Amino acid sequence: EKVRFLDRYFYNREEYARFDSDVGRYQGFTPFGERTARYWNNNPEIMEYQRATL
Repeated sequence: EKVRFLDRYFYNREEYARFDSDVGRYQGFTPFGERTARYWNNNPEIMEYQRATL
């Protein structure tokens, strides 16, 4: 049995970013979310923390 972890971020009921354990990276869905996801993906401490929570 496979478990999928999603860490989703919303502002004004709109999802702007998400960490998906199947993808292994943050994804952005708005211009702000894309910038934020790029920053989080390039920050080793944040990525290490997310992968450790799995």
